[in-house]
Parts: sequence; structure tokens; C-alpha cells
Amino acid sequence: MNEAEWVELVAQRVKRPLRASVIRVETGFRVPYGYEISAYNREEPESTVVRYETDLVLLEDLHDDRWKPRVVVEAKIGSISTHDAITYSHKAATHKAVHPYLRYGIMLGNRRNFPLPGRLYRHGTHFDFMISFKSFEPTRTEMRRFLEVLRFEIEASQALERILYDSRRKDRDRYTVLHRKLELR
Repeated sequence: MNEAEWVELVAQRVKRPLRASVIRVETGFRVPYGYEISAYNREEPESTVVRYETDLVLLEDLHDDRWKPRVVVEAKIGSISTHDAITYSHKAATHKAVHPYLRYGIMLGNRRNFPLPGRLYRHGTHFDFMISFKSFEPTRTEMRRFLEVLRFEIEASQALERILYDSRRKDRDRYTVLHRKLELR
């Protein structure tokens, strides 16, 4: 099984429990990571949207054909190199620069009994979550945990958006503590 087939298999398993929500699951979806200014027309910039293809993305469907990316998940099967970890982490940072509420993670497939590698902790600094599946077909427990993480990350994205964009509203939620919990299993 290749990586694209595996991502599609996992996506189908994620779609079922999320289908009643406003979240749409896509594979191979191109998400903007930047806007390049190619010239100026008087004072107004002429820009080009630049995009990276993502392995798995959870999009929140709004009304009028509008959508927002909430969670991006990169995928690797088997081993992951230091270079891979650095590259995917950089990709996460560039996407988050354009979408500051976006949550970003990586899933590793067909890892047998190997844990998440130390190089991923060290070099995956822009990941909000990491998960490792023992084989290509996630077990019930692995899928339950993955769905828990994805639901949490959707809520975290929505909360971050409110904090960022409602900060001047009089009726906004007011916080005095922000704690990013570390959970290991």
C-alpha cells in the first residue's frame, strides 16, 4: 500500500464519525501558505496565492461556498527522517502564518511497535499533535484516540480564532490563563 492509498483509507474512517458536523474531510487538498506580491498597481499590490498540497485536511464549511481549514494532517508510512521532520514542521509553520488558528499534525503509518521517534519531537516544533499507527489499518483503539485528538484540535482551532479575531468585542470571552497541555500515551 502506498502513502496516498493509506491516507485515503484513514480519511474514510475519519469521515464517517464527522459526517453529521460541518467538518469536511479532504485528501490531497491544496491549502494556501502565502501570498506573493508580484507588482503594484498604483498603491494596491497584485498578489498570487501560493499553496502546498496537504495529505489530509479537515475543513469547516461555512455558508455561501466559503470554508476554513481547521486541521491539517501530514502523513508518512514506515520511518521518518530528520529531514522529513524539519520539512513538515516548516510546512506547518508556513500554513499557520496564513491561518493562525490552524492546527497541524502528523500521522505515521505501518510503524509496527516502534514509538514516535525522538527526531520528530526534536524537529517537529510546529506540530500540535503526532500519532503513530502500528499497521496500515488502524485498530479501533487507535482510531478512537485519533478521532478524540481531531475533535479536540477542531475545537482548539475555533477557540484560537475567537481569541484572535474577537479580542476587541465587548462581549468576548475573557481569559487569564492559557495552558497548552502535553499528553502522551
